Amino acid sequence: MLGLRSVYLCYLRSLNKEDRDVRCLTMISIADSIDKTTIPAMPQVTFPGTITVVDTVDAAASAISYLKTRRVVGFDTETRPSFRRGVYNKIALLQLASADRAYLFRLNVIGLPDFVCDFLANSKVRKIGLSVKDDFNSLRGRSAIEPQNFVELQELAGSMGIREKGLQRMYALLFGQRISKGQQLSNWEADELSEGQCMYAAIDAWACIRIYRFLNRLRKSGDYRIVVRNGEESNTEER
Repeated sequence: MLGLRSVYLCYLRSLNKEDRDVRCLTMISIADSIDKTTIPAMPQVTFPGTITVVDTVDAAASAISYLKTRRVVGFDTETRPSFRRGVYNKIALLQLASADRAYLFRLNVIGLPDFVCDFLANSKVRKIGLSVKDDFNSLRGRSAIEPQNFVELQELAGSMGIREKGLQRMYALLFGQRISKGQQLSNWEADELSEGQCMYAAIDAWACIRIYRFLNRLRKSGDYRIVVRNGEESNTEER
């Protein structure tokens, strides 16, 4: 059976030279990985929408009502770090974002309401995340949930030949911008979240949507090629 790249080459040969040149110009080349030393010099990402801290059950219900109207939602969680061996904290923050709104659910304050669990199990809304199995295991420390319709970005990117696994490096590779990780080990159970924490948390969920839409569009069109950093080129099924 022909691989995707072989099919594409056969397709190119079937075109006349003018059409072939146009088709080649529309192809997007993406490296399979990124040199991490290039990331600090990149412009820093900021979230372009509104950020809402959800710290009451009523506010959570309102947020979920809006999110249920979206087709795709970004997903992430944050946990207060523990610096003692064998001590693990429960998830403190659940982030759910659309393209222009980010909701930060303070689970350490409101718990994990049943209607939030129902949303995570809603098969009609696609949720996008990274390392989601770890998040699921941690969420089960608060409630017995069975998440549905989640897309794991590591699997999507890997299926296309991209070797990066972390959000910061994946985003930098695709968009040439840097996600700051300065707040990652901050206190997510603080009485009030700082502006920096809110921006960090919102970006982590929102960036998942942006990566998903970009990669999914390329995957469906086939108009991309993966460039291995030693100079070789490939496409989906050959990797």
